[in-house]
Amino acid sequence: MPVTFTPSFRALAIGVSAAAVLIGAFALGSVSGDASGGGAPSSPPAGGQPPPGTRTAAFTSATGSGRITVTGTGIVNGTPNQLILSMGVQVNGVTVSSALQQASQAVERVTAALRNAGVASADIQTAGLSIEPNYRANSQVPDGYQVSEYLTATLRRISAAGAQIQDAVQAGGNAVTVDGVSLNLTDTSALLARARAAAVADARHKAAQYAGAAGQQLGPVISITDQASAQPYPFESAASGAAAPRASVPISPGTQQLSVSITVTYALG
Repeated sequence: MPVTFTPSFRALAIGVSAAAVLIGAFALGSVSGDASGGGAPSSPPAGGQPPPGTRTAAFTSATGSGRITVTGTGIVNGTPNQLILSMGVQVNGVTVSSALQQASQAVERVTAALRNAGVASADIQTAGLSIEPNYRANSQVPDGYQVSEYLTATLRRISAAGAQIQDAVQAGGNAVTVDGVSLNLTDTSALLARARAAAVADARHKAAQYAGAAGQQLGPVISITDQASAQPYPFESAASGAAAPRASVPISPGTQQLSVSITVTYALG
């Protein structure tokens, strides 16, 4: 008896037939895989290119390449070799002109004293100037003016710095103000070399400890990264007001720390 398919039944029959074909192809592939070595994937096509969708990282990944990364720190101490002097003069006058003239004359005497004491002209720099009116209580009319001039001097010989400061203070007289000093380490080349060597030794010591604890042999260095070196912070001492004459200003440079940190990666054997 002839069978007639309606459109809906025809589509269903086509779908069933397609599914049967796919299932048969899958079964055939499985049998072929088993026969060639237990389902191992087929080799890539000619030309050396892997089939689409295959991860190429599997062909380049290394095995047994253990690594260890540690941070080493080296700290050394150095004696400051430079002093930065911040000082100035402060003068009161009836008029702006008279106060400014007196202040300028005092600064010239201070500058000349520093030069005569061995400070180079290039190491003396004007740092500021201010002019302010003075008022009596409950008055809005100024009865005078205050002029302040500031300068900085770089004293490159710590052994002579005390005498140089004393000469400058005496030259300026009662108008002198000392705002502060800072002691600096400027020649750090040798100190940095020592700190770097100490940092490398520290890193290797740490890495050897970790490798031994893990039952591994420490291998060669793979990379060294030099982190930002910590610059020594200057010691600061502040003082203000008129400076009293002294036989000599005592200077105690003390020591400052300089540190270096590195990150080292070692191979593990």
